[in-house]
Amino acid sequence: MPVRNGTRVERRRGALLTPGRVIALAFGGALAVGTALLSLPVATQERSATLLEALFTATSALCVTGHIVVDTPNFWSPFGQVVIMVLIQVGGFGVMSLATLLGLLVARRLGLRTRLTAVSETHTVAVGDVRRVLTGVAIIALATEAVVAVLLAGRFWLAYDEPFARAVWLGVFHSVSSFNNAGFALFSDSLISFATDPFICLPICAAIIIGGLGFPVIMELWRRYRFPRKWTLNTVTVLVGSVVLLVVGTVVLTALEWSNPATLGPLDPAGRLLAGFTMSVMPRTAGFNSIDVSQMLPESWFVTDILMFIGGGPAGTAGGLKITTFAVLLFIVLAELRGDTAVNMFGKRLPRSTHREALTVALLSVALVVGSTLAIMLLSPYGFERVFFEVVSAFATVGLSTGITADLPPLAQLILIALMFIGRLGPVLLGAALALTREKRMYELPKERPIIG
Repeated sequence: MPVRNGTRVERRRGALLTPGRVIALAFGGALAVGTALLSLPVATQERSATLLEALFTATSALCVTGHIVVDTPNFWSPFGQVVIMVLIQVGGFGVMSLATLLGLLVARRLGLRTRLTAVSETHTVAVGDVRRVLTGVAIIALATEAVVAVLLAGRFWLAYDEPFARAVWLGVFHSVSSFNNAGFALFSDSLISFATDPFICLPICAAIIIGGLGFPVIMELWRRYRFPRKWTLNTVTVLVGSVVLLVVGTVVLTALEWSNPATLGPLDPAGRLLAGFTMSVMPRTAGFNSIDVSQMLPESWFVTDILMFIGGGPAGTAGGLKITTFAVLLFIVLAELRGDTAVNMFGKRLPRSTHREALTVALLSVALVVGSTLAIMLLSPYGFERVFFEVVSAFATVGLSTGITADLPPLAQLILIALMFIGRLGPVLLGAALALTREKRMYELPKERPIIG
């Protein structure tokens, strides 16, 4: 009996500590540590941060969002800025993925539970791929950040007369922030001062796009870049979707803001095109801005809302609904309109379980955004357009803002904190982490079709 009881206890613990729950708990633990560090007097330049300021900033950094309630370069000390950068790196790579990688480097062995957790967080195909995938992702991330850091540091040093040490720090911080799609900047106006400088904007945009593709896509492109016919459906969907969104976003946002005297209007034509492209890249979920978002037209806000909500590739540093989810929903609609019996996408047939997953993620996301928008509108004096923009930006872990986040009441800021946390982990992952059990039903109910439409 003792052995049996022990076995039952172990089974119960194993059922409770599912990969989803472990990831959620790991992020929660990292968030607590980050909040504690940012609450220290040494983390700020003048007054100490309040608990809400530290919590909001730590959540925004760990969830690679970029939303701020205090001015990053003037409020946080060098120590605080280092903490923010480390949280960005940990959050972008994944708390459990980083822990697993460190375990590989130290012990060179992994337990099954650790492998399953890493598989869940990185969306690796098989348990045996964990070591190879994590090592490859780390190499790609560090290499990309190093190249971008060198380019940015050289530009800051040679063109803007920054001292060498500060130029290096600016290059490293912004390379980490951009690859991880975080959007934290060490300039009070973000990238507005560099809106027409391609040597600043383009490396940052490149890092954002690479990080936003998702680790599975990056790994496949690294291994099979010469054999596009062998690319998986996920890779093809993310690449095609990314190109379409970048082109459409650039054209639409540039056209809408072309004559706006508060945004693109004062720039020369080449500068307008560069700024338009940059502002099309940022909703892929990086919160940098090269024009004043608060002065954009409402129509541009709405287009940006759509781009932010769709987001980037899955299992990477980007947030949002994800390009693959949006594509699946789009092809489901097209198949229904054509009367097809199956949903086909880029020459492959989608399983019905994928239909349900996409619909679940979409409906949960819409419910969170709508409910949060209504709640914040009731708590604050701001109208729908600005509040909706802030909510979508927080949920999609983008960080772009119309300028009202810092002025929201504490309860509204707590709602944004929750949205950033949920948006980073994903509604489905968090729901699985909180669910008590997952039992397989041993029977089916009678089938009946309701009237649709």
